[in-house]
Amino acid sequence: MSSEDKNLSPEEQAVDVEQVAQEGEVLAADAADAVEGEFEKGEDARIAELEKKLAAAEEKIAEQKDSVVRAAAEVQNIRSRTAKDVEKAHKFALDKFAAELLPVIDNMELALSHADHENDDLKPMIEGVELTLKAMLSSVEKFGVVAIDPKDAPFDPEKHQAMSMQEIPGVPANTVIAVMQKGYELNGRVIRPAMVMVSKGAAAPSSVDTQA
Repeated sequence: MSSEDKNLSPEEQAVDVEQVAQEGEVLAADAADAVEGEFEKGEDARIAELEKKLAAAEEKIAEQKDSVVRAAAEVQNIRSRTAKDVEKAHKFALDKFAAELLPVIDNMELALSHADHENDDLKPMIEGVELTLKAMLSSVEKFGVVAIDPKDAPFDPEKHQAMSMQEIPGVPANTVIAVMQKGYELNGRVIRPAMVMVSKGAAAPSSVDTQA
């Protein structure tokens, strides 16, 4: 204690001590505020850094999710295309084989159309050919081979091949009036068009101006 403090009364010394204590409290509070400020600055920086990392992670997740969705869609497309290719291969695997059978069917039908059905000696042979033809047609139908026999039907260029045209009174134009050779389709796809004769419309009469 200094000589000046010794000359102070107890009351004055108490006031002096109280002032010192208050000043100490102020300094301590300032120091605490400073420390808290620095801490808050550090926390803000840390939070900002974490938020930045979180945003980057969310962006990465979004990109990966988009990639996964695109990859899943592509896989589904590949599966669909593969399934269609397999289905088409199964449906049309007999395309060439069926085409090779058509002349055989044609020949049996031609033989039956020219056979003398009134000849008793030929009846057993004719019946045998008829049964064979019926069995063959039934067999190929099980695999999707269907005849195209468009007699009296409208002409369809997708399934018919016009060999000639003829004007027939009372018959609408573009009507199949005769089938020279049946066509065939395999599971809805034409493997041979029907060869047909088609009707044509009557020629319009020429108009003559008779007025003078």
